[in-house]
Amino acid sequence: MKKFLLILSFLLYNLSAAQQWETNWEDAVALAKKTNHNIVLVFSGSDWCAPCIKLDKTIWQSADFQSYAKEHWVLLRADFPRKKGNQLSVEQSKSNGILAEKYNQNGYFPFVVVLNAEGKVLGQTSYKNSSPKEYIELLKAFEG
Repeated sequence: MKKFLLILSFLLYNLSAAQQWETNWEDAVALAKKTNHNIVLVFSGSDWCAPCIKLDKTIWQSADFQSYAKEHWVLLRADFPRKKGNQLSVEQSKSNGILAEKYNQNGYFPFVVVLNAEGKVLGQTSYKNSSPKEYIELLKAFEG
């Protein structure tokens, strides 16, 4: 029983510590205004784009990034999966398309845009072969 409780506590801690990714623009903006944080908008092809997958594993899922982002940014993901089993709802696909028309007109993947709560672009980047700490510093530099 003690082992079970220990495992359950560990799982609940990991779930609560994980960074929340928004998928709705309006929700992300409202949260950014409420918390006075900037938005990190990520365009990804989660099931086909090798650099997107690598960025997710090495940066977004890292403890360093999650810890920093939780206190400083609102994270918004606009995903464009291709595999049939990963398809998004029509509404979500349309919403992601609208974001791409405004912030990723060249269709780059992955593409990372740092925005203020009003939607003004502060900076943009893509995959970099760097540590989570270096990537955090890159994104922070866009904020001035």
